[in-house]
Amino acid sequence: MASPAEDVSGTLDGKVAIVTGAARGIGAATVTHLCRLGARVAVSDRDGDGAHRLAELLVAEGHDAAGFVCDVSDRGSVEAMVADVAGRWGGLDLVDHNAAWTDFRTDLDATDVDLDTWDRVFRTNATGALHLVRAGVPLMEARGGGAFVFISSGSAAIGEHARVSYGVSKAALEQLARHVATRYGRHGIRCNVIAPGFVLTDSAARGVSEVGRIRLADQNPLGRLGTPEDIAHVVGFLLSDRAAFLTGQVIRVDGGLTIAPRLAGHDD
Repeated sequence: MASPAEDVSGTLDGKVAIVTGAARGIGAATVTHLCRLGARVAVSDRDGDGAHRLAELLVAEGHDAAGFVCDVSDRGSVEAMVADVAGRWGGLDLVDHNAAWTDFRTDLDATDVDLDTWDRVFRTNATGALHLVRAGVPLMEARGGGAFVFISSGSAAIGEHARVSYGVSKAALEQLARHVATRYGRHGIRCNVIAPGFVLTDSAARGVSEVGRIRLADQNPLGRLGTPEDIAHVVGFLLSDRAAFLTGQVIRVDGGLTIAPRLAGHDD
């Protein structure tokens, strides 16, 4: 049995991967991890400058990466980006759809949500994944198979007083993953979902007070918040052949939050 400390470098050698929403946060951590596993990685983001900066840093470390400007809500933008990636590296094997969007000021409850916000959230979170599937599946089929990972949220499985667009779009994303897994499994294509809990990205750290972080950590059985690397490592596993018999699943990487009936510290 492999030990937890086993070196997994090289497990994605020669694979061509796209990561969307990759300029910062979970996306940037995922790009870095996939590069260290040996993949050739397209750093895709609406923030082209951020994508190119990260790619340049990784190239300086000896990795094979390149930045691409892409708005996943726009079909033409996705098709152009995927074609450029395939042209650069000769094909496509792996896609991690990390890009997401909402607006806490306007993504309210069902009676008050701004409908333009609803449309934009769906175009980015759910339809963006569909664009990637439509562009990516033929290229994966030509390579004999491939794998998708979609980044969802705990919001897809719980009721919330607000963020109706966000939660419903992530639930739709999870159903799309089940469809892709079912429809294209015989073509050698797998599709899985990661539903993170609260992850302490730079933007999350700016938006949550120290007291709030302590409270959120106490809600987890593990007693801490997630890190971008926690998610990136699971993405790397799901995209690798180590997960060859795993498809159509939602993996909740949340420190046990969704199975904890009350504050973890209350039973100590």
